[in-house]
Amino acid sequence: MLFRHEIPLARPGMAIGLLGGSFDPPHGGHVHITREALKRFGLDRVWWLVTPGNPLKAQGPAPLERRLAAARAMMRHPRVEVTGIEAVLGTRYTAETLARLRALYPGVRFVWLMGADNLAQLHRWENWQAIMETVPVGVLARPGVRTPARVSKAAQLYARFRLRKRDAIGLAHAPAPAWSLVNVPMRGESSSAIRARGGW
Repeated sequence: MLFRHEIPLARPGMAIGLLGGSFDPPHGGHVHITREALKRFGLDRVWWLVTPGNPLKAQGPAPLERRLAAARAMMRHPRVEVTGIEAVLGTRYTAETLARLRALYPGVRFVWLMGADNLAQLHRWENWQAIMETVPVGVLARPGVRTPARVSKAAQLYARFRLRKRDAIGLAHAPAPAWSLVNVPMRGESSSAIRARGGW
């Protein structure tokens, strides 16, 4: 069970990256992009938002408590916090979660983090344009999806708001809409592959 004391602490002025997902299961790729995001986007903290469920997936994930425990066992870093805050807030969609977080944490500079595969299909998300226009978005390229991400509906619509590579470090301080896509050495793990081979 989740309680309100599990809501993370943050001070005004902090730059916090939000990495949302099912984490079903969490794996080394999640850890890798988190460390890269801290470095590439100049973030003070990253919060993993382990979602109660993914509205775009027909089949539900493993129980939230199991995924939280696995994520906390895997992601051990003093500037990263694993949280089930969406279950506490009762939010279902990312745009809704962002609105609630900004109300709860006035003065905190949030950055939404995602893999390039998510940017490629962001237009399928509920109220997706509100996401782009509420907080800066940091995109980390994954193998095989760089081109689809760059020509995606979201990338084209917000092309003029894309930061130059050298400006990515200041992403949290850019007024939304603002986004940055950085190419990073990536690892090939995926949650679906782990589930397929019975490793979860």
